[in-house]
Amino acid sequence: SKVVLANIFFASGKSSLKPESKTELENLIRLMNDSPKLKLEISGHTDNTGSKSVNQRLSKARAKAVVNYLVKHGISADRLTYKGYGASQPVADNSTKEGRQKNRRTEFKVIAK
Repeated sequence: SKVVLANIFFASGKSSLKPESKTELENLIRLMNDSPKLKLEISGHTDNTGSKSVNQRLSKARAKAVVNYLVKHGISADRLTYKGYGASQPVADNSTKEGRQKNRRTEFKVIAK
């Protein structure tokens, strides 16, 4: 099952993590430190604004930014994979501002326990 990292923030159109993402990332680091066999796939998602190729690259770069943060803070890279899904897996209606906001998200999925 997938878990949305609800408080991961990026500047619009960018893949650099905003400082207010730190609390959520620290929680994820704690979870991984408490479960040393845990392996995760970090996935990036976008809304459908803009071109498909740009959204694909952006979603992958954002997922990679989360992985890089985790590795920089002591999580072994071999416990993490990442993938960008662009706008291909919406969780809400892209025709509303609120829906697009929900679709711009980062998730993790447990791939090994």
